[in-house]
Amino acid sequence: MAYDFDLFVIGAGSGGVRAARIAASLGAKVGIAENLYFGGTCVNVGCVPKKLFVYASEFLEQQEVAKAYGWSQAEPEFNWPTLRDNVKSEVGRLNKIYLSLLNNAGVSIKEGLASFVDEHTVSVAGKNYSAEKILIATGGWPKRPSFSGAEHVLTSNELFSMPALPKRVLVQGGGYIAVEFAGIFNGLGVDTELCYRGPMFLRGFDEEIRTFVAEQLSNKGIELKFNCDIKSIVKADDGTFVVEFNNGESSSYDAVVSAIGRSAKTDALALEKAGVELDKRGFIAVDEHFQTSSKSVYAVGDVIGRVQLTPVALAEGMALAKYWYAGEPLTVDYGNIATAVFCQPNIATVGLTEEQAREQGKSFDVYASNFKPMKHTVSGLDERMLMKLIVDKDTDLILGAHVVGEASGEMVQSVAVAMKAGATKSHFDQTIGIHPTAAEELVTMREARA
Repeated sequence: MAYDFDLFVIGAGSGGVRAARIAASLGAKVGIAENLYFGGTCVNVGCVPKKLFVYASEFLEQQEVAKAYGWSQAEPEFNWPTLRDNVKSEVGRLNKIYLSLLNNAGVSIKEGLASFVDEHTVSVAGKNYSAEKILIATGGWPKRPSFSGAEHVLTSNELFSMPALPKRVLVQGGGYIAVEFAGIFNGLGVDTELCYRGPMFLRGFDEEIRTFVAEQLSNKGIELKFNCDIKSIVKADDGTFVVEFNNGESSSYDAVVSAIGRSAKTDALALEKAGVELDKRGFIAVDEHFQTSSKSVYAVGDVIGRVQLTPVALAEGMALAKYWYAGEPLTVDYGNIATAVFCQPNIATVGLTEEQAREQGKSFDVYASNFKPMKHTVSGLDERMLMKLIVDKDTDLILGAHVVGEASGEMVQSVAVAMKAGATKSHFDQTIGIHPTAAEELVTMREARA
């Protein structure tokens, strides 16, 4: 049968664009559909604008640090529209780059909402397109809570375009997004509270890291409410939002942000028409070749819910395209994926936590260092750093590395490379550190924790 395309991709985010570009460069006739924004969540309402907001949120504290180093200055004044609009401009620039990348690769772009007609056909803006293979790369979407008054909450999608910066904000949630935005608001001078239904946020991270970060955020002025959740929200006559918590307490805020997780963005796809099934979590179920329950339909990225990180979606999209059109083995290594949380101070981690190593029956040593970084010996700020290595006693391999502190992501990226190469603690010990840096602590920790 003759198809309009060899490959049709639904979703022009990280995974979809990478797959489309690689496939087209290898000779495939490729189409792609996007109804919202090119570059996906990461470029538009995720990683990129969030990191820019993080930078903005650090300057107020740096002004205080500067005073201890001899810089006298007028009191800083923050202008929210300047930040918002400058970030919007940068996002627009990146949108155009993604569009150019697709055009230059020869990918046929269809703007509009795509849905399945059958397992080889999609409809976009009233027109049908057939393809030998169809790749779903629609990503995720913020979950919305279901309590009374939930219509009043903001999600991460809306935060980058708020008309005004609130004076007092409540953030609901305990994952990356909630913790990062609590830090952003606090750094911008907003009176910030975070509520999380569990006993400690950042579930899945090393327990010591979680506790340490909670202490650091509290020291910076964020009020943390654990074992606490929102029961209801009522909008008052003055425009503020009265939140009643499940512990009986209530308080008023100018804005309430809900960051309780993300779900697969599949509602508009009409998956049933192509015979595509979801797993029990609501993500698209795929096998080791990213094939869905339909033989002609595949999926990558956040929509499959494996590891919801932009670099993972990129790796999956590229590997699949090369497997199809270059005959390369389909291998995506999910082991030792480094990740970071851009709160203040930052968290970066790769490999096993202490708890995971114990659960796996590993015999291991822990090397840890909790210290005040050199900058703050003069600044007077109470911020501290924590570094932690999990080392296999039998093989001396580094099983996990965890850092909390300024530029921790920059450090752990290099550690991740070393771990992929099979680095041992002896290799770390034999490495001469760069002095004076915080990073040298990673190669100078000599005594295992008793």
